[in-house]
Amino acid sequence: MNAPTIRVVGGGFAGCEAAWAAANRGCRVTLFEMRPKVMTPAHQTDRLAELVCSNSFKSLNPDSPAGLLKEEMKRLGSLMIPTAERHSVPGGEALAVDRHAFADEMTERIESHSNIQVVREEFLPDALDATTPTIIATGPLTSESLSEWLKQATGQEHLFFYDAVSPTVTAESIDRSRAWEQSRYDKGDAAYLNCPMTKEEYERFVDALLAAEQTPLHDFEKGKFFEGCLPIEEIARRGRESLRFGNFKPVGLTDPRTGRRPYAVVQLRPENREKSLYSLVACQNRMRWGAQKEVLRLIPGLENAEFVRLGVIHRNTYVNSPRVLDSRLVVTTGRMPGVVLLAGQVTGVEGYVESGAIGILAGLSAAAAAGGPPYEPPPRETALGSLMAHILNDESPGFAPMNINWGLLPTPEDPIRDKGEARRRKLEAAHRKFDAWLESLGAAAHA
Repeated sequence: MNAPTIRVVGGGFAGCEAAWAAANRGCRVTLFEMRPKVMTPAHQTDRLAELVCSNSFKSLNPDSPAGLLKEEMKRLGSLMIPTAERHSVPGGEALAVDRHAFADEMTERIESHSNIQVVREEFLPDALDATTPTIIATGPLTSESLSEWLKQATGQEHLFFYDAVSPTVTAESIDRSRAWEQSRYDKGDAAYLNCPMTKEEYERFVDALLAAEQTPLHDFEKGKFFEGCLPIEEIARRGRESLRFGNFKPVGLTDPRTGRRPYAVVQLRPENREKSLYSLVACQNRMRWGAQKEVLRLIPGLENAEFVRLGVIHRNTYVNSPRVLDSRLVVTTGRMPGVVLLAGQVTGVEGYVESGAIGILAGLSAAAAAGGPPYEPPPRETALGSLMAHILNDESPGFAPMNINWGLLPTPEDPIRDKGEARRRKLEAAHRKFDAWLESLGAAAHA
């Protein structure tokens, strides 16, 4: 008997996880990745699962929503989470990775899987057919042709926002007489470098930031930014103190030169295991490159910073999922030529881990649709089920991308005033429901 076959379009986190999950369920998978033949405004290499923004996979704390999601993914046989753990770099309480080593191993594992064939060319909508389930996992930089097809096929206008990439500097160009190593509240490793600002230095920085020339948004008159990834100049426009109480907040940090908390702090996180590169945490912006260097070198400790990557802006496309998808991530609107599923950021989740998580579910769902092992969506109480509840939430007046968070996990039936106890019960319910679901899914062998 021939093995079930599926296609996956896009070699990012969602596409890799979808291909891996389906291949491990016995499917023959063709994975389409258009790079390097067709590059995007944000990618720099032809590697699969290339990190184009932060190198952080967020909290390692198993009692956090992000930690819970990682655990569920690993138990489903995730490729990206164990790979990230093998190539981790100091990141305090966060799982930060060496982006190059991570992408290299992800590429090697996918390309060497006996059930996966990687095709390096752009997938065109004309290639869709009624016999092969196809997962669209093209992420925030969906090609123009596929983006236009999605809009027409689903009958929905695309929503969009602009995602910003933080700059990266060389370690040797950082003035260590000004910057010091410390994680906030001394939690985890002393993984961050901290650049303190006095009130005068902060005011001078904000003045320059607000006056800096910015890259135009080109094809849209007004950018719609994801709140969790606002460019710093957008935050500063909301009030001169906004950055000091947000991205540059100094709480939990003590300047060893003064013994006091600074007025404001810019944190830098290592980009690789050798700590030869550091990214400016939450310093995403859309300033022109010349202006970026001038403004960011006003940060104490970065006066002579050598920038190996400057901030860029790129479009992030996602569909109105509550009106487009069903609980199996299958497109239900329009006239689809067969089974078409969506996965990753195009569904309206935000973040590397969240995108990969939806990729796993899409892979399991597509495998079942192709005639492989049966699949039922995860329970609402789990982290995976909570992400799916967001994707399918048609009660929201304005659907927008979201990370996994406590608010997505369902509230316990009995009202609990103590926040800590309520969260403990959410985690307990998630673990219990996931255990039962995993057993019924028959996926324990993949853990």
